[in-house]
Amino acid sequence: MNTMRSNISLNQYARGHLVGARATASPLREEVEIALAQGFEVAFDFSGVEATQSFIDELVGVLILRHGPDILGRLIFKSCSEDVQAIIEFVATDRCDQYIKSHSH
Repeated sequence: MNTMRSNISLNQYARGHLVGARATASPLREEVEIALAQGFEVAFDFSGVEATQSFIDELVGVLILRHGPDILGRLIFKSCSEDVQAIIEFVATDRCDQYIKSHSH
């Protein structure tokens, strides 16, 4: 069975070559939540775009806190610069740790 995939090109949300604002990430994350709830994988295309830590945290960090680390298995990150990769890894690690701590009693 093929998993349905929702592709999100982040350059449409960028100012110049940067997606930076939490306010930009928030409505996008809501779209992602709907796609995930419908059984989609979500692919983020970072072609030509850099992202701030606050944007990635609002987009990915909040998903991890809400759904747990397993959600990362349904998110795909394409065409990331080394900086963006490093931010995603940092945020994911940090939020996974936070999720695990808050859910182990």
